[in-house]
Amino acid sequence: MTSDTAPSKPAQTELDLPDMAEARNDSGVAAMIRAILSSWPARISAAVVVLIVAMAILAPFLGTVDPVQLDPSQRLQGSSAAHWLGTDSYGRDVYSRVVYGARISLAVGAGTVVIAVAAGIFFGVLTGYFRWADIIVMRFMDGLMAIPGILLAIALVAISGATLTTVLIAISIPEIPRVARMVRSVIMGVRSEPYVEAASVLGTGALKMVWRHMLPNTVAPLLVQGTYIFASAIMTESILSFLGAGVPPETPSWGNMMADGRVYFLVKPELILYPGVMVSLTVLSVNMLGDVLRDRLDPRMAKRL
Repeated sequence: MTSDTAPSKPAQTELDLPDMAEARNDSGVAAMIRAILSSWPARISAAVVVLIVAMAILAPFLGTVDPVQLDPSQRLQGSSAAHWLGTDSYGRDVYSRVVYGARISLAVGAGTVVIAVAAGIFFGVLTGYFRWADIIVMRFMDGLMAIPGILLAIALVAISGATLTTVLIAISIPEIPRVARMVRSVIMGVRSEPYVEAASVLGTGALKMVWRHMLPNTVAPLLVQGTYIFASAIMTESILSFLGAGVPPETPSWGNMMADGRVYFLVKPELILYPGVMVSLTVLSVNMLGDVLRDRLDPRMAKRL
C-alpha cells in the first residue's frame, strides 16, 4: 500500500541563510553605482573627484618643477612660461605645489576613512552584538563626541608633533564615535531579523553571524558616511595646516599654501585663491556625492523622491 503523503522537504541548513545578506550587499553596491549615474550633478561631482585623484597620482608627470625647490630670486613672480601660476614668497612654483598638494589632501582623506571605518566597525559590532560592552564603550564614545574635533586634533598634534601620521590619527579619532554609533544602530536592528534568528537557532558562531549576516547591512550606510568623513578630513587638514598645527610647513599641501599666502594676501591674493579653490572644489564634489548616495540608498529618503 502506497502512501499519498508528499515527500517532506529537507530542513533548511545554515548554507542557505547567507544568500539574503549577500544579496543586500550586492544590491547596495549596485545601488551606489546607479545613484551616481542617476543625475547630472552626481556625474559631474564624480568626474571632478576622478580628475583630482588622477592629478594626485600623476603629480610627478604633471608638475613642472620640484614643489619644494627654493629660488629667492624668483619670489612672488607672476604667471610665466616657467611658472604657470607664478611663485610664492620663497620662490617655489605655485602650480607644482597645487598639483602635489592633492596628494596630501587625498591621502589624509582616504587614510581617515580607513581608520575611522575600521575602528568604528569594531566598536559598533562590539556594542551592538554584545550588550555587556554597550554601556562601557559607548559612554567613552559619548565623551569623545563631546570634545570639538578640531580642538582634539590640535591638542594631539601639539603633544605628538606635526607629522603626516600624527595629523592622520588626530583627524581620525573624532570620527570614530560617529561611525561606531551608526554601525551599532544597524547591528541592533538586524539582530531581530528572521534570518539572523534562524542562523542563531542553527548554532552559528558569533563571528560568523556578524560577518555573514550583519556586516553586509552596513555597506550602504558606511559608503555614505565615508564620503562625509573624507570631505571633513580634507577640510580639517587644511585648517590645521593653516593654523600651523598640520603637516610640516615645507610639505606641499593646500593648507600650507594658504597659510604661507595669507601674509601677502593684499599683494598677491592668488596665493590663497588657487589652493582655496581646490579645497572647495574637492569638498563640494565629495559632499554632493554623499548627498546623492544618502538620498538613493536611504529607504526613508528614497520614498520622498
